[in-house]
Amino acid sequence: MTSKEIRSAFIEFFKQKQHQFVPSAPIVNKDDPTLMFTNAGMNQFKDFFLGNKPAPYSRAANSQKCLRVSGKHNDLEEVGLDTYHHTMFEMLGNWSFGDYFKQEAIAWAWELLTEVYKLPQDRLYASVFGGDEQDKLPVDQEAYDYWKGIIDEDRILLGSKADNFWEMGDTGPCGPCSEIHIDLRPQDEIDKTLGRKLVNQDHPLVVEIWNLVFMQFNRQASGDLHSLSAKHIDTGMGFERLAMAIQNKQSNYDTDVFSPLIELVSQKADVRYGDSRETDIAIRVIVDHIRAIAFTISDGQLPSNNKAGYVIRRILRRAVRYGYTFLEL
Repeated sequence: MTSKEIRSAFIEFFKQKQHQFVPSAPIVNKDDPTLMFTNAGMNQFKDFFLGNKPAPYSRAANSQKCLRVSGKHNDLEEVGLDTYHHTMFEMLGNWSFGDYFKQEAIAWAWELLTEVYKLPQDRLYASVFGGDEQDKLPVDQEAYDYWKGIIDEDRILLGSKADNFWEMGDTGPCGPCSEIHIDLRPQDEIDKTLGRKLVNQDHPLVVEIWNLVFMQFNRQASGDLHSLSAKHIDTGMGFERLAMAIQNKQSNYDTDVFSPLIELVSQKADVRYGDSRETDIAIRVIVDHIRAIAFTISDGQLPSNNKAGYVIRRILRRAVRYGYTFLEL
């Protein structure tokens, strides 16, 4: 499947499950003082989760442009050095506003990944929240039991608060989550080391592709958790990583999302991608950053010397620096 087909298949799948398709919100967040940029698909639905506004639909699905270069979620310095972080990425998501909850979210995620996208079941792992003493929260036994009905127990892992409790920022809607990871290593490596030992260990080929968040709480400024008036579902799947898995590549940058840009930069610099670590990193930095800058500018934010504009200028400068230093551009 091409990246366009992957995106369309996601949206069509959830439309068939009575989800309203909602267009991507702009990358620059003008309406929320707690966020400079849209960093997750759920940002535009925050008021529905908090009960500040009634949701005009009970289920939604979309593909959201996200930028993670400031605040709690900041991946900028990793970008280019590895093959699976990005400044801007697309997040495929489905939401329920007080409608369905954990059972449907888990079942539909599994159905889409294994029946529509045909990903191999024996390469998939699920993690669930293992509880946290500080927040006085128990293990998410409910999610664990739903997974147990779908996959072998040795493919279900208990995760820490850092990995399996999702929070948008220091305050706001949050909750335990269940992540789905895929092992894309060659079979001979899998035979030597089980994938479960590499989940959440920053292995470039054992990666999280989908996060199912069970939105149950609101984090107060005091740090306390208060239960939300209704329970919601908020899922986010990394489009570029999903494309890597479906297209059977070893890197997000080898997919058709990035390969035309890589080819263009390689020609401009007269350097072959794959020949040297230094130039490969520089090419990845440039193609990632140019994509992020182009989408952000088209959403109304020019590079400048303050606030959101300054962040965009920093991304642009990092691309220029790598091009100048390593590609002699």
